[in-house]
Amino acid sequence: MDVLWAPWRMDYIKSTEKKTSACVFCDKLFDSKDKENLVLYRSKHSFVLMNPYPYNNGHLMVLPHLHIPDLDVLGDEDILDLMKVTQHSIRSLKRAFMPEGFNVGINLGKIAGAGLGQHVHLHIVPRWAGDASFMTVIGEVRVIPEHIMRTYDTLYPIFNSVEDNCGK
Repeated sequence: MDVLWAPWRMDYIKSTEKKTSACVFCDKLFDSKDKENLVLYRSKHSFVLMNPYPYNNGHLMVLPHLHIPDLDVLGDEDILDLMKVTQHSIRSLKRAFMPEGFNVGINLGKIAGAGLGQHVHLHIVPRWAGDASFMTVIGEVRVIPEHIMRTYDTLYPIFNSVEDNCGK
């Protein structure tokens, strides 16, 4: 069996943030320090935050306000809002970075890779040709080409522009 090393994930694994909080996502939702918490956007039922341990530049998470582990308890209004905010997120990433594609997914349950499975969240990872370069495979290094706060500063005004929001 081949082993793919991902040492950049050790920061996440060792993070005390996820171990000391009832829910790291709820903490960010109810805190007013959006920039510090990497919260980009808030709608009536959902919010968007940047993944502090990204797989790629612009890696986002879309979450319902409700603290739930699965999608099956969300009502129609919550699901619709979650999907509209996901569309808005993809449009905003296209405007900001012109990615060539996206990976969009939800990990439900620990076995499926939901490291923080108590609060369901959808991942959006922008993709470009060649973004998984030899550095990741051979050098055991993930190259994120821009500082996360600069990415935040680029995305925040796009997400919150009056002409292109989700009916906020």
